[in-house]
Amino acid sequence: MTTALDKPREAAGGGPKPIIDGRHGNVEQTLIYIFTILPFAALIAAVPLAWGWGLSWVDIAIGAVFFCISGMGVTVGYHRYFTHGSFKAKKALRVALAIAGSMSLQGSVIKWVADHRRHHAFSDREGDPHSPWLFGTGPIALAKGFWHAHMGWLYERDVTNKDRFAPDLTADKALGKVDKLFPLWTAVSLVLPAVLGGLISWSWWGVLTGFFWAGLVRVSFLHHVTWSVNSICHMIGERPFAARDRSANFWPLAILSFGESWHNLHHADPTSARHGVKRGQIDISARTIWLFEKLGWAWNVRWPSAQRLARISTPKQ
Repeated sequence: MTTALDKPREAAGGGPKPIIDGRHGNVEQTLIYIFTILPFAALIAAVPLAWGWGLSWVDIAIGAVFFCISGMGVTVGYHRYFTHGSFKAKKALRVALAIAGSMSLQGSVIKWVADHRRHHAFSDREGDPHSPWLFGTGPIALAKGFWHAHMGWLYERDVTNKDRFAPDLTADKALGKVDKLFPLWTAVSLVLPAVLGGLISWSWWGVLTGFFWAGLVRVSFLHHVTWSVNSICHMIGERPFAARDRSANFWPLAILSFGESWHNLHHADPTSARHGVKRGQIDISARTIWLFEKLGWAWNVRWPSAQRLARISTPKQ
């Protein structure tokens, strides 16, 4: 069955609609502060809490599972599928990816996609919601730019125009329902680890530690991995491919980001389903898409070709 997501996408930024569509209200802005600062506070507290007590293998296992589900919900779902159309998917997989991405607590699927398409339309230029290069190149300007790109942009009230940057998603009824139920997926993401921790350990202590480690700490850790792609991967690293911005590959983040930190190739060829294309570049998200393809859940996967890679490669010095 053909869906709105399978139709050709409008070029990001190509329509007459304005970039910004209003501003966050006080309630929404307060929730943004809560769901970025509270998990981060838990991450800070995790170091002394883990020193000798409060962390079990059960917590680690539950946290790892939810980290992978929500993390690849962002990388495979929010990013490579919904934003860039790197493959086509059956409805059940489409909805599952949207829910999994929502469980990262990085915003609802349509909002996330609109922000990211806007980022690509104006990458590292005025209009990019989270470029680190908007304030200059001096030490103070770069420090300000790093903070802005990493998480400071989240606290600005401007709302990206969804009708301009994500008209295909707003027209999809199934995704509209998932998008509106974002508070539910947030609750599931935080409460379910606690429930599992309590059931497996058969204790209230397991409920508490499951909520803390596999809920709050896991969410914050994933936040900072994702935000590091926005900040670090536009500041330092290798640039073997020709892109019109300062995107770069930063190998230390490759595994934790499920392959997203091979960021230079992504900006040189945004619709590619694989970002780690050179020998030794681990890309867990691409391997997951490959598995979906083998199972028949995904098709028309945009795998990179040797000819395409040759065209976008930068000349060796």
